[in-house]
Amino acid sequence: MRRMDTRSTLDEAGIARLVDRFYDKVRADPLLGAVFNPAVRDWDEHKRLLTSFWCSVALRANSYQGSPMTVHRAQPAIRTEHFERWMALWRETVPEVLDETGTAQMIEYAERIGRSLRLGLNLPEHPQARPLGIPIVGQLRK
Repeated sequence: MRRMDTRSTLDEAGIARLVDRFYDKVRADPLLGAVFNPAVRDWDEHKRLLTSFWCSVALRANSYQGSPMTVHRAQPAIRTEHFERWMALWRETVPEVLDETGTAQMIEYAERIGRSLRLGLNLPEHPQARPLGIPIVGQLRK
């Protein structure tokens, strides 16, 4: 008997399943959990917000009304290693939930967003690299 493939196409239900599974892994991850768990008060609400974010990105749903850069800037503990681990976990989880086409799209979106966030936070692309030295608008130099 052939096992049915339960992965879905890229739609709101698939994105919600992806966000749920992914952030369950984030919560349990030693590196990421140390940053996320103290910052997130209500995981169910956070997952709803992130589902809205990813639906806005991937489906052009226009349902997310936040500022990812502002949220990440409010977390001074975030380092390049967190972005690398987040992306590795994302690459692991997305194909568990979405079909091949949806997987490729969501990984591409995440890579692009991650690069933008790292630049906005003045973090190097790799832990061994030096920071860019670009001042963040609205922040005083130390």
